[in-house]
Amino acid sequence: MTGARHFAAFERSWTDDTPAEKVRFVALDSETTGLDPRRDRLITIGAVAVRDGEILLDDSFEVMLKLAYNNSSVAVHGITRDAARGGMEEPEALALFLDYLRDGVIVGHHIGHDLEALSCACERHFDFRLRNRWLDTMDLALHLNHDGAFGDRAMAQGFTLDGLCAMFDVVPHDRHTAGGDAFMTAQIFLRLLRFARRVGRTTVASLCVPYTPRRTLSPTGYAQ
Repeated sequence: MTGARHFAAFERSWTDDTPAEKVRFVALDSETTGLDPRRDRLITIGAVAVRDGEILLDDSFEVMLKLAYNNSSVAVHGITRDAARGGMEEPEALALFLDYLRDGVIVGHHIGHDLEALSCACERHFDFRLRNRWLDTMDLALHLNHDGAFGDRAMAQGFTLDGLCAMFDVVPHDRHTAGGDAFMTAQIFLRLLRFARRVGRTTVASLCVPYTPRRTLSPTGYAQ
């Protein structure tokens, strides 16, 4: 039933031309036990919805998953051994998250690992992968920088979430927790949307384009 509900959410979903203000975006972050999505496991999932220029705090999601062991990765996120053991079983947590997510367009910073970790977990338990559209805040920031949307504003250095927070005067709060990082990502995304409108990036398709570094030709004709 989980797969059927997940797929049904896309029957009347957003198209490439849907205006951004009509879309339910879901700022997402997850914490995992490591960097191998197939071997490592989810620790926490945090998300908050963004729609029509607002962060919807009453449309948010956060869950801690049960782990039978504690390791350095869990400790880094401030989670105790007892808390890790007292979390929700992975299939149940994923089912609740998918019901929350529906066809939301996922927004995250360096979101690739989160997407793969969630898709691998869905494959383990439900035999399907996430099919949601997604966008990476770093990709969008780089596109907007190339478009000249930021004017004289200096581009974030280091491609980090903290760098974008500094660039847009977002005060970090609950850093390195899934819920806290999702909320900061949502704040950054709102700022990026304002700059995107200035350069005509106002549809789902125009916001969800992965960034590929532009290569220029030197005077000798070789790519730099």
